[in-house]
Amino acid sequence: MDTMQLNKYLAHAGVCSRRNAVELIKKGLVRVNGVIVKEPAYVVKETDKVTVQGKRVILEKPVYVLLNKPKGYITAASDPTGKPTVMALLGKHVPQRIYPVGRLDQTTTGLLLLTNDGELAQRLAHPRYEIQKEYVVLLDRAFSERDRKHIMRGVRLRDGMVKIAKIFPFVGAKENQVRLVLHSGKYRVVRRVFEQLGYRVKALDRVKYAGLTKRGLPVGGWRVLTSRDVVKLKRIAKLET
Repeated sequence: MDTMQLNKYLAHAGVCSRRNAVELIKKGLVRVNGVIVKEPAYVVKETDKVTVQGKRVILEKPVYVLLNKPKGYITAASDPTGKPTVMALLGKHVPQRIYPVGRLDQTTTGLLLLTNDGELAQRLAHPRYEIQKEYVVLLDRAFSERDRKHIMRGVRLRDGMVKIAKIFPFVGAKENQVRLVLHSGKYRVVRRVFEQLGYRVKALDRVKYAGLTKRGLPVGGWRVLTSRDVVKLKRIAKLET
């Protein structure tokens, strides 16, 4: 970073969205080099010290990691009970402080994005941007055509209606294995949709996330995204590149 507008700086550092950053700045809660700045377009230089309500905000070099999460790991930066987290899979190979975007529960496997780009992470996790995710689901019994039609009409859960974009049999698999595509980011949404219809999900694997796939990624493996990957992600999230 050579220079960057203050509201964009706060968003990239993961403090909040650009819109909320404008409010923080106008309320006089942001200082640059010890001086209150109330202009969101104020240009921050690399050598400047930025604080929000007295806390230092540091903008690190952005890093984007795609992980093929195995079963048994918690989607968190740390766990107070000592359970293994996805960060353990990266070891010390990524020195920057990165965090998972969204979450996969402990028994779910598949693609998980980790980054320190706060603005992109917020966009990808926000329902408004309808980020597409694809899962392979193994059920405890054969999946019926009647239930497929039911799911495509929408399933009402306790926290609202869920719409599934596509659901179809997993080619070459048994009758109890399906693929589905959805945009919802509700917690445990796939499991809850099938449980609502009386199924038990025996295994759940996220095979695509925002256009990214598992290609070349073994279970537990990870890779740093290419610049082309990042440009595509930002385009999907409607961020300038």
